[in-house]
Amino acid sequence: MYKIIGADKKEYGPVSGDQLREWIQQGRAGAATPVQAEGQTDWRPVGDYPEFAEALAAKSPAPPPPFAAAGATGVAPEILERDYDLDLGGCISQGWNLVQKNLGLLVSITLIYLGIGIAFSLLGVIPLIGPLFSLLSLFVTVPLWGGLFYVTMLAVRGQPATSGDLFEGFRRSYIQLILGYIISTILAALCFIPVVIVALVTLLPSLTHHQQPNLVAVVIAVGVGLVSLLPVIFLTVNWIFVLPLILDKRMDFWPAMQTSWKMVRKHWWQLFGLIVLVGLINLGGALLCCVGLLFSMPIGIAALMYAYETIFSAARPQTP
Repeated sequence: MYKIIGADKKEYGPVSGDQLREWIQQGRAGAATPVQAEGQTDWRPVGDYPEFAEALAAKSPAPPPPFAAAGATGVAPEILERDYDLDLGGCISQGWNLVQKNLGLLVSITLIYLGIGIAFSLLGVIPLIGPLFSLLSLFVTVPLWGGLFYVTMLAVRGQPATSGDLFEGFRRSYIQLILGYIISTILAALCFIPVVIVALVTLLPSLTHHQQPNLVAVVIAVGVGLVSLLPVIFLTVNWIFVLPLILDKRMDFWPAMQTSWKMVRKHWWQLFGLIVLVGLINLGGALLCCVGLLFSMPIGIAALMYAYETIFSAARPQTP
């Protein structure tokens, strides 16, 4: 087992020799990268270790991006066919430990994301041009949301990351991220069509005649609305991993939606339970004058990414 000091001067590992060789091939470690072998106290360059000489010699001059382990073909068939079991408490505790270990990085990217989101919200209330900024925010915040997943995934995998990686969604798979978000949102929103129809039939006549809405009509409309929430929740949980799959596996939006659906359906209630726990954590953060979101959001995202690794990765996630 080995530890390395990345270009950001942070320590990563311990990792196996095979993992370090992979980092060398991908360009995230080089001959001069400081390495500490298990049982040693000194740090030496990778080039001083003969077991990595072959990997250094065979290093590709144009290494592939670090987040494309499965390439453009998506998730390996054997992963799609296997089963899994999520430890909800384990995902949360691992997320907490990861945030503690990478506090500066994960809090800083969350601050950037929230700051940009707040800025667009303020611009959205400007008369006349406000709706334009509200629409523009979609094309900025969605890839940033994907970037939060991206940076957290790198941390989960013990790979070097910087706050600049938050903008990786703009550099690759931008259109697919936007389409994945828009299409999944529209399909979920279609579940509210019965609510609109019922409201038009039962409530609109009273409102147009400036009359008090009939209590029975109100109860019916509210009941239909609550029932319509069930398929929305079902679809939202099924597509929770669409953005990570697009970035991680280089998938187009529709195969990513199908893949997330297939794997989540195997243990839908476990993912639903995890999302509820993450929502409660974020609610607690929001109640702390919203400042707590800087810490609760990274914990929740990390928990989801540990679940993602359990479901979709050939190698299980490392415990921080």
